[in-house]
Amino acid sequence: MTTTRLSIFPLGGALLFPDMHLPLHIFEPRYRAMVSDALARDRRIGMVQPRGPGDPPPLFELGCVGRIVDVEALEDGRYDIVLEGVSLFRIVRELDVTTPFRQVEAEMVEPSGDTTLSLGMRASIEIESRRFADQHGYAVDWEAVTRLDDESLVNGIAQIAPFDIASKQALLEAPSIDDRAELLIQLMQFFGRHGQDDATLQ
Repeated sequence: MTTTRLSIFPLGGALLFPDMHLPLHIFEPRYRAMVSDALARDRRIGMVQPRGPGDPPPLFELGCVGRIVDVEALEDGRYDIVLEGVSLFRIVRELDVTTPFRQVEAEMVEPSGDTTLSLGMRASIEIESRRFADQHGYAVDWEAVTRLDDESLVNGIAQIAPFDIASKQALLEAPSIDDRAELLIQLMQFFGRHGQDDATLQ
């Protein structure tokens, strides 16, 4: 097993998938230090969700490595960055470090290889996402959506959908694009009925 050292950014509700992009505004001093360190080294940051409360909070094992592909350093020390997903990773252990940000030993997760949906599943995702967007008043460029490949469509919705942390993690951990698409449909139906404020999946 080949492992690598990663600086991690625990952020609930923020998913990143390989080949997708995630804009972030970095303002806390410890994470400003993390971005500065990443820029001086390999530009990599491990995005992972906290699994519960605490300081530091416990972490889910599965996250995604992001590479900083765009950065704007603001005058007061904050950063606006864009991460591009590189690979899913699994935390092996947390490292004992002196840096203000957390670091882990992690192994990269090989992609499943399947990137296409059946025509029926693709149609179901598009129909359910339109219904979900209409229920919540989201403005969506549906013409652009129809041009997305299956993987970008499913992962893009999974990234931006306003689900709770447990649901977002379940989407990240889905073993295949079909499993993720099926779960996504179930979540949009569930949260479409109940709303985000009074519902959670455990």
